[in-house]
Amino acid sequence: MAVASMLKEADIKAALEGCKAADSFDHKKFFSACGLSGKSSDEVKKAFAIIDQDMSGFIEEEELKLFLQNFAAGARALTEKETKAFLAIGDADGDGMIGIDEFATMVKA
Repeated sequence: MAVASMLKEADIKAALEGCKAADSFDHKKFFSACGLSGKSSDEVKKAFAIIDQDMSGFIEEEELKLFLQNFAAGARALTEKETKAFLAIGDADGDGMIGIDEFATMVKA
């Protein structure tokens, strides 16, 4: 199941278009544009479960790198710079991973 199944296709397309260029990803703009920030806590948890591809209970750096591909097949990977910045923003406890609560906070911020 892809995160896309919970969102409107046009919103996802617009969100991806907004970060098409390398080093242009802005998580706040992306979550807002694709509609994820307006979803319920349960839906945000479902999105987290999809992004957490190894089902570890955390989103690690390698999963963040492929973040956009959870929204559309063929979407670009995040650059190293974007991935590190995204992780730094979401990793409130400094353990090098993003947990469900950290993800929910980031989506709703």
